[in-house]
Amino acid sequence: MNAPIRIEYDSMGAVEVPEEALWGAQTQRSLKNFAISKDTIPLELIHSLALIKKAAARVNNQLGIIDAKRCKLIENASSEIIQGLHDKHFPLRVWQTGSGTQTNMNVNEVISNLASLASGKPLGSHEPVHPNDHVNKSQSTNDTFPSAIHISAVKNIVQNLLPELKKLIEVLRAKSKNWESIVKIGRTHLQDAVPLTLGQEVSAWHKQLEAAYKRIESSLTELYDLPLGGTAVGTGLNAPPEFDQRITKEISQLTEMPFTTAPNKFACMASHDGLVNTMSQLRILATSLLKIVNDIRLLACGPRAGLSELFLPENEPGSSIMPGKVNPTQCEAMAMVCTQIIGLDLAVSLAGSGGHLQMNVYKPLIGFNLLHSIELLHDACSSCRRSMLAGIEPNLKKINQDLNQSLMLVTALVPEIGYEKACAIATYANNKGFSLRQSALELGLVSESDFDRIMDPSKMISPSFN
Repeated sequence: MNAPIRIEYDSMGAVEVPEEALWGAQTQRSLKNFAISKDTIPLELIHSLALIKKAAARVNNQLGIIDAKRCKLIENASSEIIQGLHDKHFPLRVWQTGSGTQTNMNVNEVISNLASLASGKPLGSHEPVHPNDHVNKSQSTNDTFPSAIHISAVKNIVQNLLPELKKLIEVLRAKSKNWESIVKIGRTHLQDAVPLTLGQEVSAWHKQLEAAYKRIESSLTELYDLPLGGTAVGTGLNAPPEFDQRITKEISQLTEMPFTTAPNKFACMASHDGLVNTMSQLRILATSLLKIVNDIRLLACGPRAGLSELFLPENEPGSSIMPGKVNPTQCEAMAMVCTQIIGLDLAVSLAGSGGHLQMNVYKPLIGFNLLHSIELLHDACSSCRRSMLAGIEPNLKKINQDLNQSLMLVTALVPEIGYEKACAIATYANNKGFSLRQSALELGLVSESDFDRIMDPSKMISPSFN
């Protein structure tokens, strides 16, 4: 049986729309013409567009170009969308027009139809609120869509990603402090090196993430600039004077965030370098996280034939055939997330150079990849922190074993006997299977008392050691 339909109209004529759908003709055309994949425009972006419509209605009313009744209807409908009450009525794919026009119209049409329902008018009547003439008043997709990406990205980074990243940093900082007295072998080139403490090793991780946190936070400065009021190409055609200043002030109050009008709307609309920059900072965070989890799974490899310096929480069976096998699954999940984000960043970088003259035509891709990356990083950091990092413990027996048999402790003898003699001790010990002590004494290159005085790993971890 065919689903009930109604007839809606746009500038190109009549379109059949599902009877209960709150969207209209332009949305329906997009559903038909862009049935590409199942990737839909993120709801965060939809909610941000609704926020813009709410703010625009208020400002248009203040400036006397929309009456109070229509303003209230748009405000109420927009608030319902922001609250997520109509999420199912925003079905459009990411892979549509590069400006995001169909999604902007999707929001306009839903607001118009909600206003019609609230006024006792039929869906599709465009009464008393028209999607273009009233909901889209003083706006263009070209300034609203990128503004919605800015708002969505800032909100999700500030409210979700950065707080979670801070928790992750604190877990690593605590581990670093708790393990500051555990002396272990260092490794460079995946070969034995001079010692350091486990706390020092972990301190590198939390410092990496602290730097990434600051970079991401700093990148938001550009995203607080909104091109609203620039309308089609940045000139502000069909937007009244003061609209840009007033709407950004309204949005700033609604979000409690310092959004402001872009000083040059041409730059903010024709290119999206600020978004590209923020995405690049997410990629750098992903790069750091990938390095960290790769370090962790290397230090934890084993349990009997690897480094085995760290015990990871055992969360689930690791093999369908090998009994008792447990794998570093949180490391693997994080590694896949980070690899995905590095790829998404490349797409955003290429998209940032896309389009010509006054229009970048990759806006939906940029918004989708950016918001998806924020979500992936937040969820992966949360999972990694709760299911692995918080429960990591050092394998003190293996750490001490590796430390005590390391040949690179001989480096401490260099100031006393020189590089060549120290090298001879290490090489002889390795070839004969001797300890460094036995090798040094047999070669007669250092006295027993000097060897015992110098060869203390706990003294080698300080920069003042000589």
